[in-house]
Amino acid sequence: MLRLVDWGTRDYQESLSAMRAMVRARRAGEVPDTLILVEHPPVVTVGVEGDDGAAARSGLPVIAVERGGKATYHGPGQLVAYPVIDLAPRGRDVRAFVRLVEEAAVATIGEFGVAGQHVSGRRGVWVDGRRKVASVGVAVEGWVTFHGLALNVDVDLAPFEQFHPCGFEGPVMTSLARELGRAVTVRKVKPVFERHFRALYGRAPRVEPASVRPVPPVGSGAPA
Repeated sequence: MLRLVDWGTRDYQESLSAMRAMVRARRAGEVPDTLILVEHPPVVTVGVEGDDGAAARSGLPVIAVERGGKATYHGPGQLVAYPVIDLAPRGRDVRAFVRLVEEAAVATIGEFGVAGQHVSGRRGVWVDGRRKVASVGVAVEGWVTFHGLALNVDVDLAPFEQFHPCGFEGPVMTSLARELGRAVTVRKVKPVFERHFRALYGRAPRVEPASVRPVPPVGSGAPA
């Protein structure tokens, strides 16, 4: 079961606290797998591979977080998706999960007529292998995922030029609206992304309990 939670527009720090609380609840089995969709007011977030100092020169609020990746920008007109998913019954394959998130974005923009693709050695979704339309950075705690995807729908791209988004020069970033040459709203894109994410989520392999090798209790004397 996949639950959808739509936060509309919500402050990033407030969203971060709520997302972390949801991860704890998912680990405790108190909530099902959840897809959070949200837009944030302007902010730069810095992942574990990023440089806080370089991001601070943007003049925007900067928040260090535990996701993978470097610095990126969030702002109005960008669809942010935070899947809080328990990977334990789904093979514990983080790379496969990241690919699922990327594929949902590729399918979404494809429905609007923009061909997205993966670029070897680079995270996220690209157009023509040169322009980045979506960034992906996840964290995993107790096999529960959080953080996720930022899809540039019709976001102001100028802030990306004030630092090095994902380690690249700012002009590498694009948006669905720029590629289409016309305005498009997050409201219109949101249900399309949800539909594609649900379809991919439903097709992902699940590990049956009987196929999982039991871990011997500590001190049992069983071979490791």
